[in-house]
Amino acid sequence: MSVRIILFTGKGGVGKTTSAAGTATLAALGGARTLVLSTDAAHSLGDAFGETIGREPTPVAPNLWVHQVDAQRRFEKSWGDIQGYLLSVLDAAGVDPITAEELTVIPGAEEVLALLELRQHALSGDWDVIIVDCAPTAETLRLLALPEALGWYMSRMFGVQRRVMRALRPVLTRAAGVPMPGDSVFDAIERLHSDLDEVQQILSDKHASVRLVLTPEAVVVAEARRSLTTLSLYGYRVDGVIANRVFPADGADPWRDAWVEAQAGVLAEVRQSFVDLPIYTSSYQPGEPMGVDALATFAEAAYDGADPLAIPSGDGPMTITRTETGAVLRIALPFAAKEDVDLARHGDELVVTVGSYRRLLALPAALARHTVTGARVEAGSLQVKFRTETDDEESR
Repeated sequence: MSVRIILFTGKGGVGKTTSAAGTATLAALGGARTLVLSTDAAHSLGDAFGETIGREPTPVAPNLWVHQVDAQRRFEKSWGDIQGYLLSVLDAAGVDPITAEELTVIPGAEEVLALLELRQHALSGDWDVIIVDCAPTAETLRLLALPEALGWYMSRMFGVQRRVMRALRPVLTRAAGVPMPGDSVFDAIERLHSDLDEVQQILSDKHASVRLVLTPEAVVVAEARRSLTTLSLYGYRVDGVIANRVFPADGADPWRDAWVEAQAGVLAEVRQSFVDLPIYTSSYQPGEPMGVDALATFAEAAYDGADPLAIPSGDGPMTITRTETGAVLRIALPFAAKEDVDLARHGDELVVTVGSYRRLLALPAALARHTVTGARVEAGSLQVKFRTETDDEESR
């Protein structure tokens, strides 16, 4: 049985940590060995459960463990060899040690490397369910795009650069006085790439999905729509939306009634925008739910009898359909307009750009020898038509 993985993300302050912790609590109450993992540098999970969380998975209830990733330790483990080489280069260039230390820390690296903890847990066989409390939306999208982007550079630059450096290292070191990277550095980069590639495979599996958390505010809903488009672009399944902090109507308070009316309009937009996804709602609470009992109550009310661990149906964000003359590649891009999408082909890859996000999609072998004959954005998807090349056409 594959481990069920659900990533929770949303704009900062919408209650994604509470939603993740509540869902994990329900899974544990149902008998599943459940780990809830935080990749958010804010690390609010301990506060949500009212527990002190250590550097390793900490039990907080029967079948339920919490892990707040020690980003510094993971950074040193995965980035240490690479950082050591970069520090030696900066030292040779005369950069003072403190500045050099700062320059060799990639912004967002802690969140990205936290995904390696997810990989380790997913492959361990210790868990039935892993719930991930992700960083706010923008950081999460950059995080999930990294494995594929790094793969592109590795496949094109790594092999050539390694061979060149091995041949020229003695000459360049004597001539420039700058240390050239050794095999340990290349090995560390190769391991990092391989591990992140495995992360992407795990998160693209049908047993993994993303759940969006929002509040009924126009700005928050607009960001959630953009997130759905971008997550679909990168091949990740979104399995539902949690609308949090919804005012209950009581008819006794004009101030609250005004809020109820305003939220009702936004909620109608949510249902229209995410028509193919289940929408779970949670009433506004006088305080943040804290502790296992309060989190379970929160989640039970939100899911209202629905299975919080249901595996999303369908074929996923990308499908290939055979036709008489070739094939059609469909990439789900909900809410994307024609003018937002740009498409190009370079060799065996498609370059798909939506707004400020770009995906380099390696074509499956079944399509790599086909010719692109057209593309259109229609009904929430990019549809790319391919024509089969015959041997006679290829030889011309």
